[in-house]
Amino acid sequence: MLAFRLLTSVLVLAVSVLASGTPRIDKNKAALLVVDHQVGLFHMVKDINPSEYVNNIVAHAALGPLFSLPTVLTTSAETGPNGPLPKEILQLHPNSTIVRRNGEVNAWHSEEFRAAVRATGRTQFILAGITTDVCTTFLALSLVEEGFEVFANADASGTFNKAIADDANDRMRGAGVQVLSFFAVICELMGDWRSTPGAAQVLPFLDRFLPSYGYLARAHAAATNNGTILPGEAGLN
Repeated sequence: MLAFRLLTSVLVLAVSVLASGTPRIDKNKAALLVVDHQVGLFHMVKDINPSEYVNNIVAHAALGPLFSLPTVLTTSAETGPNGPLPKEILQLHPNSTIVRRNGEVNAWHSEEFRAAVRATGRTQFILAGITTDVCTTFLALSLVEEGFEVFANADASGTFNKAIADDANDRMRGAGVQVLSFFAVICELMGDWRSTPGAAQVLPFLDRFLPSYGYLARAHAAATNNGTILPGEAGLN
């Protein structure tokens, strides 16, 4: 009987998930959250190369102006060892709300932060933070509990090692959080290269923050503008 009840519960959950579908990012419903990407906490990130990671957190913040997303930034114990947000992030958001928390580990426990999030009027939230297992995960779980659709940018969340990151991402996925790569977030926000923002705005953005794709576009542009077919190339297509 117990096995039957467990099987029934699993089937009900599966049908519920299939019926609701997997959330997709809609730039008209989404807001951006920058969580504790502070210069002191940055030093605790060991699962991503430091040079790559600083690129990733600035790129995450830059999604706001690129897609005109309402953005809320938050810090924890900024005047202590955690330090401020990097100037590169602050320069991207001269008019965005910054909530400087003095004690709350989970940003959602800050009344000021909750008010700022709700003031966006959005139902979807794209977030990343330091550390993945605490700052990103705790907030993501709270947002899901409040009924929001949540998308965690895995490339812009960092922690002590890959095993901890994997466990944190599994925990979020188990709660219904969508854990995406930076590239996936961009592509879902854009939706169509012919959109606005589309190719004209997104390709320069990728050239700055995702060089492997930017150089692909550069190679195509160079071949189109200046290229000649080499012997043996003509039959390759």
